[in-house]
Amino acid sequence: MKKLILVRHAKSDWPEETEDFDRPLADKGLEEAMHMSRFLKNNNISIDCFVSSPAVRALNTCKIFNQTYHLNMKTHDKLYNPSERNFESVIYDLNDEDNSVAFFSHNNGISNFANSISEDIFHFPTCGVACFEIDCNSWSEFDAANKKLVFFYEPGKINISL
Repeated sequence: MKKLILVRHAKSDWPEETEDFDRPLADKGLEEAMHMSRFLKNNNISIDCFVSSPAVRALNTCKIFNQTYHLNMKTHDKLYNPSERNFESVIYDLNDEDNSVAFFSHNNGISNFANSISEDIFHFPTCGVACFEIDCNSWSEFDAANKKLVFFYEPGKINISL
């Protein structure tokens, strides 16, 4: 059994003359990412590896989560402006030793991908997190495997005790 955790980047800012790729996190986004990462850790959500879009806002969200988890972090260009097929391509590149992997990416791609593998309908808010159980032993079996939503958390709807 594998677990795929999808995380939309936290709330970002868009300063004048800043390219989309280089957009930083807003103060609210920094807070969202810190709270969500602690919430997951406090609820014993295990993660083996982080894979992030290289875009500043996604990568910084991932780095904040990593302050809580202390894991291997990778970036993958296909998680920036991703299509459903891009997500699948990154999944097929995953190491089978990693049973629970978190992807940090962007809308609309992350919502579209989640909707393609689930009967639940989603629109990810910033720093929204969805976890799916994938009934397989190898990531190479992802496409044909049964997939089940385990949870979907939104930053404004969680409580965390620090």
